[in-house]
Amino acid sequence: MEEEKVEVVIVGAGLAGLSAAYVLAQEGVDTVVVERGDYPGAKNVTGGRIYMYPVARYFPELWEDAPLERHVTRETLTMMAENCSTSITLDSDRFREEPYHSYTILRSKFDRWFGDKVMEAGAFVLPKSRADDVIMEDGRVAGIRMGDEDEIPADVVIAADGVLSLMAEKAGLRQAQQPKHFAVSVKEVIELPSKTIEDRFSLGPNEGTAQLFFGDLTKGMMGGGFLYTNINSISLGLVVGIESLMERDPKIEVHELIEDFKARPEIRNLIAGGEIVEYSAHVIPEGGVNAMPRLYSDGILVVGEAAGFGLNMLLTVRGMEFAVGSGVMAAETIMKARESKDYSAASLSYYEELVKESFIFKDLHSFRNVLSMLENPRLFNFYPQAVCDIFEKLMWIDENPKAKISSTVIREGISKFLNWSTIRDVAGMLRI
Repeated sequence: MEEEKVEVVIVGAGLAGLSAAYVLAQEGVDTVVVERGDYPGAKNVTGGRIYMYPVARYFPELWEDAPLERHVTRETLTMMAENCSTSITLDSDRFREEPYHSYTILRSKFDRWFGDKVMEAGAFVLPKSRADDVIMEDGRVAGIRMGDEDEIPADVVIAADGVLSLMAEKAGLRQAQQPKHFAVSVKEVIELPSKTIEDRFSLGPNEGTAQLFFGDLTKGMMGGGFLYTNINSISLGLVVGIESLMERDPKIEVHELIEDFKARPEIRNLIAGGEIVEYSAHVIPEGGVNAMPRLYSDGILVVGEAAGFGLNMLLTVRGMEFAVGSGVMAAETIMKARESKDYSAASLSYYEELVKESFIFKDLHSFRNVLSMLENPRLFNFYPQAVCDIFEKLMWIDENPKAKISSTVIREGISKFLNWSTIRDVAGMLRI
């Protein structure tokens, strides 16, 4: 059954798709969003946190009322060895100043709210609808197919269907993928009373903490862990490179890793008494600018994770603001093309221009060498243990005379770090 043609059909009701739909609907563009989940956010399980400064300029009327969780006032990076860990914490008054720098966020709640706002603006959101293919006419994308019979013809398709974008693949924009460019993330949402969270993490009302972990928790594989405090819950999870999982011998399952992670005393005491209310797994992009598909073709644009817009910066992981920004840029491109009713690749190439001039591409390009650093196993086994050993020796007091701090640091530093492997690693760090 052929449906009436629309101007724009968007596949995926995540941040990228909804951002594009909201802008287009406000401008009176006939827009339909197709979402395979029961509602927007039902399949969106990312992290996490969102950094506000890159996206505050987009639809500012919405952010004040958005169902965000806690504004982050504390950043912690934890290096985990087998039987100890070392943490570096930044607690800054600057993070307590409005407008706040970043918030923790629960995507199932936020995306559902955002979907309602998109419909209020005039777009249609169709849940429980899976796009299976693109319609091709005379070599251009001309809509989507859902199942064997349903079609939605459109002037433009926006592929916002996630990291393994079927729409980009069907349109010939995505090449064969390499496992090293992806990771699997597992996350649990653990419910705790708001007061308990604030007491355990020494937080004020509505203040939050973000903590990243690397080292022994991934058993030498590329990856790390994360913890974010929400209003009444903790988001806890880990990320492991897919290639690392495939190559590991003996094999280990991701669910085993997260159970071991939760059993660590550093984590166990923080989540004690909590109830798991959500468990999810999600593939995320790790290839950065080196693994981006083509962003446009005749009748189609690719946004958000479908475009590979995710970034591991070692100190933090980003993606949500890239999704919002790319969705808005796709909408702006369509508005420009609409003026001449030209939705050819030549016209839609404006989207790539916008992306390359934006914080999205510039940040991806600046950190293009991160993946090579993450592939270094010493980052996950040697360095966390070495740092722990030094601090343990500095802090340990027994019946013997205590050596000078400077003597201990120099002796341990020379024995552990004065070698060619460390020099090579430092040279690699200077590239990011």
